Amino acid sequence: MTTVVRSGTPARAGALLILLGPLVSWVAEFITAAAWQDPPYSPLYNWVSHLGLTGPPQTAFGQVANSPLGAVMDTGWVVYGILLIVGTFLVFDPRKGARPIVVLSLAVLAGVGVSLVGIFQGSNANVDNGLIAFHTAGAQSVMLAGNLMAIVVGTGGTRIGLTRRRSIVSTALGTAGLIAFPLFMTDVFTGWMWNIGLFERAVIYPIMIGHALLGSSVAATRRHRATHPMAALTARAES
Repeated sequence: MTTVVRSGTPARAGALLILLGPLVSWVAEFITAAAWQDPPYSPLYNWVSHLGLTGPPQTAFGQVANSPLGAVMDTGWVVYGILLIVGTFLVFDPRKGARPIVVLSLAVLAGVGVSLVGIFQGSNANVDNGLIAFHTAGAQSVMLAGNLMAIVVGTGGTRIGLTRRRSIVSTALGTAGLIAFPLFMTDVFTGWMWNIGLFERAVIYPIMIGHALLGSSVAATRRHRATHPMAALTARAES
């Protein structure tokens, strides 16, 4: 079966960038959440996006927000978006069919979306001046495109370099994220405010885990082919 992934150094570098993206975001989230002490940050309740608020303490969308290191979280999101887009273009070859083009398109939407979340905060000031529209559009873009990307990658895993098990996991992650998305949006618009951080993470974390699976899988496959060139040639001849 023909692979849709580029060969050589570009693919290996791109895979590492894709893997690095969610890791950078998780580290930024951990550091920022640890600095939020008044009141203590609760990942099961507080919004993820509130970690990026750099202004004075405020009550935003019904929750008290006080993030002293908000700029760290914002930077993490922007870096994540850039790494995802650049890494995906290094890994996938759009000349090899519709699937890589779809993956690239979804990666751009997700990467731009998460970057917009970091650039335009979900603050009261941005609600008043209308810039909240960019934050909202970015969040919804990454939630939908990111989970769809996990499904597209999973269903075409054999042509990308994922094992059968990882392909199933990627598809399941994207499906779970898409199922959680309407629950999260319902929670937002109805004002339940019950464990909203948990709902939000149920949409976001499948995307991040999916990117980690994709990056690590492609990196491992490219490394194996680089160290076992005869096996790679045999596999290519059989495909």
